[in-house]
Amino acid sequence: MTSTTGRLDEQVAIVTGGGRGQGRAHALALAALGAAVVVCDAPAPMSSVTYALGSSEDLEDTVSAVTSAGGTALAVPCDVRDRADVDRVVERTLERFGRVDIAVANAGIATQGKLWELTDDAWAQMIDTNLTGVFHTLRAVVPTMREQQYGRIVVTSSLGGRTGLPNISHYAASKWGVIGLAKSLALELVDDGITVNVVAPTTVRTPMVLNEETYRLFAPDQPSGAELTDEIIGRRFSRHHPIPLPWIEAEDVTREVVHLVTERGNVTGTVVEVGLGLSARMH
Repeated sequence: MTSTTGRLDEQVAIVTGGGRGQGRAHALALAALGAAVVVCDAPAPMSSVTYALGSSEDLEDTVSAVTSAGGTALAVPCDVRDRADVDRVVERTLERFGRVDIAVANAGIATQGKLWELTDDAWAQMIDTNLTGVFHTLRAVVPTMREQQYGRIVVTSSLGGRTGLPNISHYAASKWGVIGLAKSLALELVDDGITVNVVAPTTVRTPMVLNEETYRLFAPDQPSGAELTDEIIGRRFSRHHPIPLPWIEAEDVTREVVHLVTERGNVTGTVVEVGLGLSARMH
């Protein structure tokens, strides 16, 4: 099933966190290249997360966007923290399409707090979603890919998985963790025609970032109750990047995902950083 043309005709992709943001962008791009796409999202509410999570309605909107463009998509509500939910996604995929060629383990959350202020729930919800959720996804898709002797897996980390970050240590820990997980799995699958790689973006302009909690974290000097616009926060984010832009778009990450799933199989165990030059400052 290796693509020699950049097309993904007759391939089947699973995208977690596919209701919106990066996940939706990935699903649309993979479908445009010919893949049938299964998107999952809509986790149970989390007490530590103050912004709205992806919903079943978001999933249906993604499916509608894919089908309106002439593609094929299936929505399966799923909380990646729940092993049974993730296994059900793979089961539904195999029932409908008969194979799994691509898995993009993208579902994730972001919350804030200094380490000594984090509650047990905030820690557990972060690790269960961003790290254990990826583990559940990879474990569920690998057996079928091994039977096929083909597969392309991409895991979403972050530049927060390459350096320390104040106020989001639990997030950084989860994103460091998925890199170790993906690199180890890549070595375990080198004889099976399966590649495992990681994308590590800087701040992406999605609902996970454009919310009041993040605004207050990056603009703590603004008066309480003052309106914090995208423009104000954008200027704050821009200070961190050598390329003076506030953030990247989901589609900027998608281009790297597409490269990794259409690549012939010579790239595995790699972290692709999409960072507006920020990685040039890292060891």
